[in-house]
Amino acid sequence: MTQYPLSEKLAGELRTPSGRRFDSITLDAVLSGGVTRDDLRVTPEALRLQAEIARNAGRPQLAGNLLRAAELATVPEEFILTVYEALRPGRTTRERLLDVAAELESRYNAPLCAALVREASGS
Repeated sequence: MTQYPLSEKLAGELRTPSGRRFDSITLDAVLSGGVTRDDLRVTPEALRLQAEIARNAGRPQLAGNLLRAAELATVPEEFILTVYEALRPGRTTRERLLDVAAELESRYNAPLCAALVREASGS
């Protein structure tokens, strides 16, 4: 766990989704308008590193959740809402869940999330 917390231990190596170094996100940068919304979003890489830390700490379920979050980090918010709606009990059909799972896997390269949706469909 020598890399934890990432924001302190790897701040010079981590990048934001817009490509900025994590350690360049300062209060002055925020106040001057130099920080965008994309600079404040988590990246798949950071989530995968967190998953590795969780796995090494003996927390496999947390690691799995973080890996699924890494897959979803680049999925458009509109589709995340589609997935959420499809997973609500009694709101959709098995076929729709399978379609959502297929789209997660093929379009967004999210096989772990697709497997979770397939599991919810009963497949």
